[in-house]
Amino acid sequence: MGVNIDFCGEIHRLEERGGELTIGRDADLSIDDNLFLHRRFLRVFEEQGMWWIANVGSQLSATVADREGTVQAWLGPGARLPLVFERCAVWFTAGPTTYEVEIDVDGSLFTSVPADQPVDGGTTIGRMSMTPDQRLLLVALAEPMLRRRGPGAVNTPSSVDAAARLGWALTKFNRKLDNVCQKFARLGVRGLHGGPERLATDRRARLVEYAIATRLVGPDDLPLLDEA
Repeated sequence: MGVNIDFCGEIHRLEERGGELTIGRDADLSIDDNLFLHRRFLRVFEEQGMWWIANVGSQLSATVADREGTVQAWLGPGARLPLVFERCAVWFTAGPTTYEVEIDVDGSLFTSVPADQPVDGGTTIGRMSMTPDQRLLLVALAEPMLRRRGPGAVNTPSSVDAAARLGWALTKFNRKLDNVCQKFARLGVRGLHGGPERLATDRRARLVEYAIATRLVGPDDLPLLDEA
């Protein structure tokens, strides 16, 4: 059983029995020369017959999700997760840039259940109701990622740019953003609120990561921006 890791078409193949790869600014997979990114941030490795992903950084977190959007996890510093699905995506943000890495696991014993397939209610992420304005806000923030094809890097829109895209006043955008973050935080989504050190960029990027990971918004929602 092996693993394929894809970033911007650069594919790394890992074999079992000791195979491992680090991801970061100066790692086996060098993502970018972004100074906000840890030199070594993530580590993919094989242990006890399973593949794992670990956060070996000290500040940044990552979102890990299966490709169907049914399971997602927030991987904080020092945490690690088993890679149990055939295909998953990893998103993380450093400074203004959000990155996506795809990971394929050959011979995985687990398969994601498509979101449109009936399943037991306890096995899926709860789909929250959103107002039209809340959905528009998410689509505007996620637009660069929704238009990108394949794993890679995009810049998270600033509040000013996203508000202009929607034709909203900045005060209205910030009020809607606060409401959405509070709504998600009440449902247990981590990384949207914190102390004074929680930057606005971090909050917007985390919101985008979660919305993409759980399929709350997708490419089919992009026409909403033109209608707005």
